[in-house]
Amino acid sequence: FIIIIFVKEFTNQKHTTMSSKTFVVPHGFTDVANIALDHAIATAAPLGASINLLHVVSKSKEIDDAEEKLNALIENYNSDVVLIPNVRMGNIFDDIGDFAAEKHAELIFMGTHGIMGWQHLTGMNALKVITHSSIPFIIVQEKTPKETGYDNIVVPLDLNKETKQKLAIVANLAKYFKSKIHVITPEETDEFLKHQVKANIVFARKYFAERDIDVTTTAAPASGFDKEVVKHAVNVDGDLIAIMNLNKGNILGVLSANHEEYMITNDAKIPILIMNPIEGSISFAADFNG
Repeated sequence: FIIIIFVKEFTNQKHTTMSSKTFVVPHGFTDVANIALDHAIATAAPLGASINLLHVVSKSKEIDDAEEKLNALIENYNSDVVLIPNVRMGNIFDDIGDFAAEKHAELIFMGTHGIMGWQHLTGMNALKVITHSSIPFIIVQEKTPKETGYDNIVVPLDLNKETKQKLAIVANLAKYFKSKIHVITPEETDEFLKHQVKANIVFARKYFAERDIDVTTTAAPASGFDKEVVKHAVNVDGDLIAIMNLNKGNILGVLSANHEEYMITNDAKIPILIMNPIEGSISFAADFNG
């Protein structure tokens, strides 16, 4: 079978210049998508990054209407950040990640809903979109960003070596927003696992200290660790929780697919930074400085 994907991209006259870095915001013309855009703008502004707004349609006859809506949305936004509208025909599960990769995006900001929403973009469906992408996501609910950005970032670390990969992108965000990092690890009773947890804590402390980033560390029960992470985030006034998508080959980790879905749709509505592991590396960095 040959599948032809039709893509129509257009630039609004309000913004005609491109910056060297870009984020992607999938937009389904919902309130939560607007909040995702607000988060993207708050992050893009200090970086001079542009934002590619993406609306995915299933039929060609829907393209013109989507174009008009995206143009109107951009005209109504009072922002100095470059906003670029794009309409793509396909499906959200395949095309969001592919589009972001084509644009060499550093981050995808995406809003998620409960049981209803744009193409039923619930927690589990959001995970399906994330799993298809090589680009990290920031998943938001109905919680607008602070004017100061992400002041407190919570970083759970379990025994999967891949969880260290997120430290680089967390550090980049922390440098720009002058964030404080709050590392949380599961309490282990096995002596060997205890030693591994301590080694991860030492690694994280050293990593952030070398970058002049304030860091705290705490331990929480391994049972119900996902809920403990959210509880800790609430206690430290967390603005972002950074996790890995470890649904494949998750052996030593305490965050499974169900746990990740809970985190994405957490009751406190704290945004989630989530990325897929990069095989064979623990030093992956979405380096905004490069």
